[in-house]
Amino acid sequence: MTAIVGDNGCGKSTLLKTLAGFLPPVKGSVHWPNGRPVIGWLAQRITFESDFPIVVQDVVNMGLWPTVSLFRSIGRSERLQIAAALERVGMLHLARSPVGTLSGGQFQRMLFARVWLQQAPLVMLDEPLTGVDENTSQVLMSLIGEMHQRGQTILAVLHDTSRVNRYFPAVLRLGSTCCEWQMQVKKECVA
Repeated sequence: MTAIVGDNGCGKSTLLKTLAGFLPPVKGSVHWPNGRPVIGWLAQRITFESDFPIVVQDVVNMGLWPTVSLFRSIGRSERLQIAAALERVGMLHLARSPVGTLSGGQFQRMLFARVWLQQAPLVMLDEPLTGVDENTSQVLMSLIGEMHQRGQTILAVLHDTSRVNRYFPAVLRLGSTCCEWQMQVKKECVA
């Protein structure tokens, strides 16, 4: 688990987008020794039109797209996985709710359920705790810890230094002209 920290505008989100392949590098290249992995991505800002006709469950279903094609319907085992992901984030009771009716914290929980369901080997989270209450932050940090424990690599852009110090054993600090890699030796990171 690595936290990416730094001042606003120093390039944290740009770094994630470049590593994910959404932006080309300004110089050099990004090389994945074993090919680019499937990436679980949680963007800094995701919006839906409030009247767009999509429900929570449909957004979470998108986490299965790497394994389920457009030509194959979602089966019983996938529906159970979707329900488990929604239950894990405390959103099962809102599965059929229109996305436009969700609060900011509920919206973020829904997006986490989608990423959690995907089980990608690499998960990139761009400011995943911005705009959510303390209870939701704790739920989401617990999910991040679970994803790490099941073998997923986590890269997360965060601003909350107390959370970074408490949960993340590795920190990449970006500045305006340089960066610093810091491994924090801890007996135990809270997960």
